[in-house]
Amino acid sequence: MLQDNILLVISLFFGIAFLVMLSEKLKISYPILLVISGLLISLVPGIPSISLHPDLVFLIFLPPLLYAAAWNTSWSDFWKMKRPISLLAFGLVIFTSAAVAFVSNAIIPDFPLAYGFLLGGIISPPDAVAATSVLQGLKVPKRVVTILEGESLVNDASSLIVFRFALAAIITGQFHLGEAAQNFALVVFMGIAIGLAIAYIVYLIHRFFPTTASIDAALTLITPYIMYVAAEHFHFSGVLSVVSGGLFLSFRSNEMFTYESRLSINGLWDTLVFLLNGFVFILIGLQLPVIVDGLGNYSTGEAILYAVIISLLTIVIRIIWVFPGAYIPRWLFKNIRTNEGPLNWKTVFLVAWSGMRGVVSLASALAVPLTLAGNEAFPHRNLILFITFIVILFTLVLQGLSLKPLIRILKIEVNEKESEKLQALALRIRLAESVLSYLDTNYPEETQNHDTYKRVRDRYERMIEITKRKLETDEAEDEEASFLPHYRQMLLELVHIRRRELNYVRHKGEYSEELIRDREWELDLEEARLNG
Repeated sequence: MLQDNILLVISLFFGIAFLVMLSEKLKISYPILLVISGLLISLVPGIPSISLHPDLVFLIFLPPLLYAAAWNTSWSDFWKMKRPISLLAFGLVIFTSAAVAFVSNAIIPDFPLAYGFLLGGIISPPDAVAATSVLQGLKVPKRVVTILEGESLVNDASSLIVFRFALAAIITGQFHLGEAAQNFALVVFMGIAIGLAIAYIVYLIHRFFPTTASIDAALTLITPYIMYVAAEHFHFSGVLSVVSGGLFLSFRSNEMFTYESRLSINGLWDTLVFLLNGFVFILIGLQLPVIVDGLGNYSTGEAILYAVIISLLTIVIRIIWVFPGAYIPRWLFKNIRTNEGPLNWKTVFLVAWSGMRGVVSLASALAVPLTLAGNEAFPHRNLILFITFIVILFTLVLQGLSLKPLIRILKIEVNEKESEKLQALALRIRLAESVLSYLDTNYPEETQNHDTYKRVRDRYERMIEITKRKLETDEAEDEEASFLPHYRQMLLELVHIRRRELNYVRHKGEYSEELIRDREWELDLEEARLNG
């Protein structure tokens, strides 16, 4: 078990940092490199095998990773793309599960349809972490990123529900479609309701209680676990509970936190997500020896053949689903064409090709019980585990590595930067105008008679003037392009000069350590702002 190999675990954390740095150097998405590295490490003689317990993933890893993904998702973008996200997160998951069920039932000897649906529920959802990490740094339209991240947030819930129903059907030998549909709706609705209820209570605590930056950071760490455990305790969707609660609190974050809390929380979560992501993906690769050893009656060649066929099936099914799902509603409903704007087949294909599987699929496969009632071994369990592993490896490596050349071949152009630049300039003017209005209303005499106040007002007037000029002509933009980088570099050099002097006086012992740390904190903030 994982907890019995502490030294190996610590070594893996150490190795993850180097592998992620190597992935940056090689320009490869780090989940891909970590899975392959874990696979290679597992083949080294003498390496102890690590058995990944599903409860460890579902309870320890999944809530914070989903919460972080939800926190970094724009609610307005998510809601705007709710139709395509829902089609993928619910429709495609069910369609994939059904297709995998019938195909696996046809090609694998003595593999009942219920086991096919169990396998389909396990491998149907693309992974939130894999999608975000693979797309990071690629020039992809914002619409594509929003759809893929939104889909991967929600589809874990629908796939786990399919998984539960299929497992219940296998164990009890009974399945009623009408009852299953009602339970599906109840599990989804109540999962969201519990997440929002807990999120609102947490919001009130952050908003109205005398918290500190440390308390705020600790609460954000505890919150996803409370949401997940509470929903799962009542047999509702813990995934949707975490996602809905995370989206709510992210939308309200500006009301809850001071600047100190935001800095503390960002640092904590950046580190936590980095370690959890890296650990999860390298553990996926390390599972291979354990899975292969348990194949039993199936030869490795047979298992690989079944797995490759099903892997290709999941890729083809996604393409078959995405194109009609993108175009048919637009042909039928004018309001969809109006609200969602023009569609490009290249971006549709990019969405169709980005179906990388990840940790939730492996955890679901591991969650299949070892025995049925009467201590009878669960049939085909090891084959299901092996197929799941190959599907993860196949989609993550094949699709993940091919995304960059695919974008280049399709010549997908991202023309959103110009629009974002205009929005940034318009926002700068609006903020500066609000400052001028406030100064004129609250400090009219001071801004007229005192040089210090007047300089502040003049600064914002100048800011508005320059920004408006940028909106009207490229001249100011050219001026900024040549002037600002040099100016910013000079300011950074001044920060480094002060930091060097601060280190000098620290070694001389002329000032108290507390005072030096305060000044160091100020320099850190200034440097962070300049590197913004």
